[in-house]
Amino acid sequence: MRKIQRVIKSIQAHEGAGFVVNRPFPVAGLCDIDPFLLIDELGPVQYGPGEAKGAPDHPHRGFETISYILEGGIFHEDSDGSSTELLKGDMQWMTAGRGVVHSELPLPSLMKNGGPFHAAQIWVNLPKKKKMIEPSYQNIRAQQIPILRPESGVTIKLLSGKFLEAEGPVENQTPILYAHLILSPGKAWSTSEIPKGWTTLVYVIGGKGTISNSDLLNRTDLIQLEESAGEIQFLNSSKTEEFSLLLLAGAPLKEPIERMGPFVMNTKRELQQAYDDYLAGRMGAIQAKRPS
Repeated sequence: MRKIQRVIKSIQAHEGAGFVVNRPFPVAGLCDIDPFLLIDELGPVQYGPGEAKGAPDHPHRGFETISYILEGGIFHEDSDGSSTELLKGDMQWMTAGRGVVHSELPLPSLMKNGGPFHAAQIWVNLPKKKKMIEPSYQNIRAQQIPILRPESGVTIKLLSGKFLEAEGPVENQTPILYAHLILSPGKAWSTSEIPKGWTTLVYVIGGKGTISNSDLLNRTDLIQLEESAGEIQFLNSSKTEEFSLLLLAGAPLKEPIERMGPFVMNTKRELQQAYDDYLAGRMGAIQAKRPS
């Protein structure tokens, strides 16, 4: 059995225009878990009319951001001239590369009328040789995401990577597995498919249960497993609600990291260059007209 290395309790932080996120890292004393740079869960929240907030225009360089919509929706636009609506079940895999300015705002209807919202954002580091590639976007609709049911009571939405002889819809810059795992009440299930040596994280977004040799886990807990080979065991401890988990695994890059805010590079000089380029307008600006 692949054992638990540590359990990380999330903190609450404010991002963008002031919305609250649950964040296991980065926090004081834990900058990253190679190759992952950040996990933020937004909500679940029930907004009233005029209460919804998002992340207005801001830059990124040197990594990828993955936005997965669990409830509600957002409107994305960027300095490369692209824009799109992301609805429940959709995902955007944005490779910032050499630099881009983008915004992620609640849908106009959500901002006006209020409603439920729930999403997760992951940051994945880019290797040194790819940090300055051209920005790109993969907008994945809910119906494009493979849904696996290896046995009764187990549902897996395969967002990225290869798992159980299936393959997710994303073209990856680094080998990444990203899946949404849902276990029915009382269900137990196990897998030994994640390669030895990969960083493996599990974030609890709903319900309660155990993973391998863990104590009882609750919402917003993050589990890091050992990198040894072995089986990972999942158990839903509830008799009434689902155990909902985000499973992340990836090969560590083992490269130096210098990060500050929206830029993640390998050296302090590269980090300063990112700021200089942004302030000089070399990452562009958003020109599109937002929907009203």
